Amino acid sequence: MSVAQQTIPPGQNEQLTGAGGDPRSAAPRLSPRARRARFAPAFLVFPAIAVLAVVIGWPLVQLLIMSFQEYGRAQVFGAPAEFVGLANYLEVLTDQRFWEVMSRSILFCVVNVVISVSLGTLIALLMQQLSKPFKLLLSIGLLLAWAMPALSATIVWGWLFDTQYGVINYVLSQLPGVDLIGHSWLQNPLSFFAVATVIVTWGAVPFITFTVFAGLTQVSEEMLEAAQLDGAGAVQRFRLIIAPTMRSVFVVVIVLSVIWDLRVFTQIFALQGIGGNVRETTTIGVYIYQVALGGGDYGSGGAIAVILVLLLFGAAFVYIRQNLKEEEK
Repeated sequence: MSVAQQTIPPGQNEQLTGAGGDPRSAAPRLSPRARRARFAPAFLVFPAIAVLAVVIGWPLVQLLIMSFQEYGRAQVFGAPAEFVGLANYLEVLTDQRFWEVMSRSILFCVVNVVISVSLGTLIALLMQQLSKPFKLLLSIGLLLAWAMPALSATIVWGWLFDTQYGVINYVLSQLPGVDLIGHSWLQNPLSFFAVATVIVTWGAVPFITFTVFAGLTQVSEEMLEAAQLDGAGAVQRFRLIIAPTMRSVFVVVIVLSVIWDLRVFTQIFALQGIGGNVRETTTIGVYIYQVALGGGDYGSGGAIAVILVLLLFGAAFVYIRQNLKEEEK
């Protein structure tokens, strides 16, 4: 008799190997309560999934269906919509105007993301060095900027850049040799997007600042102090220690900024209403509105919206994959 047979009682040996002698049948059986507990997370998430399916999923399905139809004003009032297949997509993708607007939107998005992420990171690093009263004051100012609706903020900034009575023109005109009284910032496309960039960045910086500031708590103070003692400057400490440690935070911030800035609508549309050149300042969000609601071609507008959704989904995929990687660590 082997040592294992001597140390394991006969009844326990049968219990471990199962009635048929197969060790795979020895897995413990879960009680009904334990089985219900396994499905508890799914039951808890189900209400949120149901709400998202109704609020987001169903409109997306309707949008996708509409993009394959000839859907105009007549169909809005009940006329049957004719199925045209990929005709709307072919019309959009072969339209020079669409590519002009799309390239302008991507360039505007890139500029805003670079500026807003850079400023937000710098302000977050600055907040680490401030005393509590100044940090509180800066936090309140950022929260007020973040809480202001985009339309209200655009109107206020429009007044600041007003041609005749704007504060910006008046202040700059006080400089020697500068006369901007009566200068229109919105008529020229370049200066129009400069103003739009100021507004979009002003609204995006608070979120980025608070997110990066929270992520800075992950950085080891001991490593920073050791690097400083070794002679590493502020830029080197950020590049070699802070940036690698906060890589996941920066990925999330950049991806969300790309999604928000690529589909920006309110700021551009409001500035065009104040005095911008509509033809040369339209971005993709405003272009969808012009084609669908302005032109009455909901089919082509739906096709453009689906293309934009696919682009945003590509950015969202990076965000989701990064979150999954963080959960696996």
